[in-house]
Amino acid sequence: MRFKLSAARFRKAGALRLLWAFSLLAQTPPPGPRFDVRLPRGIDFVLRNSPTSRKYLIETMPGGVALLDYNNDGLLDIFLVNAGHVRDPLPRLPNFDRHEPSYWNRLYRQNKDGSFTDVTRQAGLADVDDGNYGMGVAVGDYDNDGYSDIYVTNFGKNILYHNNRDGTFTDVTAKAGVAAGGWSVSAGFFDYDNDGHLDLFVTRYLDWNVANSKTCGDLNAMYCPPTEFPAIANILYHNRGDGTFEDVSVPSGIAAKKGHGLGVAFADYDGDGFTDIFVANDVTNQFLFHNNGNGTFTECALESGAALTSDGKMLSGMGVVFQDYDNDGLPDLLVTQLPHQPYVAFHNDGHGSLSAQELESGFGAISGKSSGWGVGLEDFDNDGWKDAFIVQGHVFDNVEVYDSSLRYKDPPLLAMNHHGHFEEADAGSNLPVAGRGAAFGDLNNDGWIDAVGTSLGDHPQFFLNRGGNSHWLTITLRGKLSNRDGFGARVQVNGQVRFATATGSYLSSNDKRLHFGLGSRESADIEIRWPSGIRQFIRNVKSDQFLAVDEPARP
Repeated sequence: MRFKLSAARFRKAGALRLLWAFSLLAQTPPPGPRFDVRLPRGIDFVLRNSPTSRKYLIETMPGGVALLDYNNDGLLDIFLVNAGHVRDPLPRLPNFDRHEPSYWNRLYRQNKDGSFTDVTRQAGLADVDDGNYGMGVAVGDYDNDGYSDIYVTNFGKNILYHNNRDGTFTDVTAKAGVAAGGWSVSAGFFDYDNDGHLDLFVTRYLDWNVANSKTCGDLNAMYCPPTEFPAIANILYHNRGDGTFEDVSVPSGIAAKKGHGLGVAFADYDGDGFTDIFVANDVTNQFLFHNNGNGTFTECALESGAALTSDGKMLSGMGVVFQDYDNDGLPDLLVTQLPHQPYVAFHNDGHGSLSAQELESGFGAISGKSSGWGVGLEDFDNDGWKDAFIVQGHVFDNVEVYDSSLRYKDPPLLAMNHHGHFEEADAGSNLPVAGRGAAFGDLNNDGWIDAVGTSLGDHPQFFLNRGGNSHWLTITLRGKLSNRDGFGARVQVNGQVRFATATGSYLSSNDKRLHFGLGSRESADIEIRWPSGIRQFIRNVKSDQFLAVDEPARP
């Protein structure tokens, strides 16, 4: 059936179409942030992973980066984890030859002009143990002295460096009892029992060693998938408050579940006042350890809806961040994985339930072509919505031989958040790299979040946010009854919520300061629920400032 329009009705329809077009323009989101991608003066680090013909799986998994203010001068410094020299073939008891300075981990102190100085040697962090192949880093003030300490994960033994408050660090691993062993990957400090002392969680990837190593592939050797090696349990250390830790992996229930743990993130997903743990597992069900509040945990990812994709498949989980992306006050999850599988956003539906929403979140349309590793949910344009930034690169350095549609090296992915739906934007660089770790923070204290990503065999990438006109607020928590860092606090600013933590991403540690974009708002109302249970309200705070908040004494 055909219809005829009168001239008047045609003009009216045209006007309506014009109105509709203008409404679309009005709804068009503002352009994303602009990044200045360059290596700051003084940074000369190269992540040396030493790839070999034997395709030892450890070669493709490092390395982490931490943004921290180790000397409390108000400027973010950078710690980068190096890997090590891998002989081809490795002896059954490898030593990785790390006395050569090019294989050291590096600490760079930021100067007032934005440049960096390598202070690794004078800080006491040089000449790391030959027996370790470096992986990741966690940062936290485990002894509540007001200075950030550094924990480095390795294949081999992990190392805890105590901050001596004079610009130097001391290896206190043996005294603290946190060497772990095996293949540790990501780690994080958090206070699971709310006693005011930061505990430590360590993910472990595989029960792997030189003796059981193998290569896969037919005509061309490739790294074997994790299913070729036995799964292994993660580790939980309880802080005794005297500078030592106790391995409580067994009595807490953590050791009861074995997986292929890579990324880890913390948040109180069900609002009961106790911090829970999410572990991104590679080709295994994801783990969500619910904190029972009595020193034990129950793994409940399958029952809660956070174990599998929306179509019931296992994830190749690698990086993870645990924050609220749709501003409903509940922490959600974003997990990165291998190509041909979209990154998965697990939406927190409340009442302890989560749901995989690859399509609803937008990641089904903008991911799936690359492998994702380090990941952050940060408000890069200060509009009040947390955006996603992901560093990318395949596991296999010869993946093109097996799948011509894939590449070993890829540029990063920036996805802007439009009221809970993500759309790809310009990340500032199309340079393909074998991205791994990523950390996020305001490097130049201009109120705009920056990113640092590590790349195998290459310099780190720095994404310096050029900023814009929107307002912001950055909060530093100082716990009294709670842990000094305030980790585990729930902070709400003008309806947005962040959960205080430096942990997330992959192998890396973020700026512990809490950043909030305020859009056009020139003031903010703040509500803090401290781990101690104290609730604090601060009204009508001026925007565009760095605010330190001390936990009040219990009434």
